[in-house]
Amino acid sequence: MQRIARTLLAALALVFCSAALAQYPTRPIRLVVPSTAGDGSDVLARLVGKHLSDALGQPIVIENRPGAGGSIAGAAVASAAPDGYTLMLANGSSHGVTPGLYPKLPYDTLKDFSAVTMIASSPNLLVVNPSLPANTIAEFLGYARANPGKINIASAGNGSLSHLSVEMLKSFGRIDIVNIGYKGAAPALNDLVAGQVSGMIINIPSTLPLIKAGKLRALAATSAKRTALMPEVPTLAEAGLAGYETLAWFGLVAPAKTPAEVIARLQTETARVLARPDVRAQLTNMGAEPSGNSPEAFAAFMQSEVAKYSRVIREAGIKVE
Repeated sequence: MQRIARTLLAALALVFCSAALAQYPTRPIRLVVPSTAGDGSDVLARLVGKHLSDALGQPIVIENRPGAGGSIAGAAVASAAPDGYTLMLANGSSHGVTPGLYPKLPYDTLKDFSAVTMIASSPNLLVVNPSLPANTIAEFLGYARANPGKINIASAGNGSLSHLSVEMLKSFGRIDIVNIGYKGAAPALNDLVAGQVSGMIINIPSTLPLIKAGKLRALAATSAKRTALMPEVPTLAEAGLAGYETLAWFGLVAPAKTPAEVIARLQTETARVLARPDVRAQLTNMGAEPSGNSPEAFAAFMQSEVAKYSRVIREAGIKVE
């Protein structure tokens, strides 16, 4: 009798659980963003979150938890209940770079999260001050090889994506250039325009007005294919640096063991939001290309990003204070 009772209880629990999943969501969803309000990740989270909230019929509450390369936000989400009511806006820093920079994270970046979908990705540009005698990436590489250690390239700080992009450029191009780390992209960009440094690898929206005004020169995109925003600019891979690719990217993840039905619902609704012409137009204006790929494809992509940047960090000997 006890065995029958336990079987019946297990069956009832399964029925109730399935019913709850079928009604998901029934209350507000928390979306943790690993940055301050107003930056690129936050703006993207609020844009997609608003439309996703409408699609799901429940509020999506943005919670900003900046710091430590996204690991503060990551720790909060990895330890949350895997019920679909806590999500994270993962990005290239939190789920690409940070695992290699912080070897003692309180969670496993790949195992402790369930991938939902990539929201968007954005290539960066290698831009230079017009005073540098290089109009093409070939000329840039030639000048760098003829003048080892004389080109200063700004980055947003030690261990930032822009820093790792510079280290990859050094490795792929077999050139000796100097990374100058700043406390953020804005002061670095200001010094680049002023001619205090020669170049920088940075996002398109920040540089497009300066390029059009002739204050900066775009030499190459860091993506595998040319960007629709600036199709006239070749990629670094096209210029002979085969395999070079760095992207700013953003996606949704949930705590590990979140039910597959919940992940599927979130992915489906997010993909529908990203397919809307108005949303696609807004993302394009931000320099981003919408995605909405499958959880499996997004998980594989994150795994490749962690492997790539961990290797760059190790080979360049980059450490954080």
